[in-house]
Amino acid sequence: MRISVVVLTLVLTAVLLAAAVPKLTGQAQMRARMAHLGVSPERTRMIGGLEIAAIIGLLLGLLWPPLGIAAAIGLALLMIGAAIHHARVKDPIPATMIPVVFAAAAGALAILHLANG
Repeated sequence: MRISVVVLTLVLTAVLLAAAVPKLTGQAQMRARMAHLGVSPERTRMIGGLEIAAIIGLLLGLLWPPLGIAAAIGLALLMIGAAIHHARVKDPIPATMIPVVFAAAAGALAILHLANG
């Protein structure tokens, strides 16, 4: 397995964990941020659960690449949805671009998995 797959997987899982825990625990700052985006507390917890599922899929993908590819694609779609929500409420460009960058990183991880066969 190429080092790039391992490093990108670990970076993405670390970032996702930092985002998922506040959503799942209902931290006040995260609730306020998600409410600003028009996301209900129930949906916020669901998104946090999807992020945890992505973490598990990305890590297990190091052992079984098809799962890593599926998790990376799912994560990319989740991040595109986040970018759409940011754009919809007219957040500043940097806030909208953060999930776009992570969607691109997830897409790159899927491609790296495929390239490593």
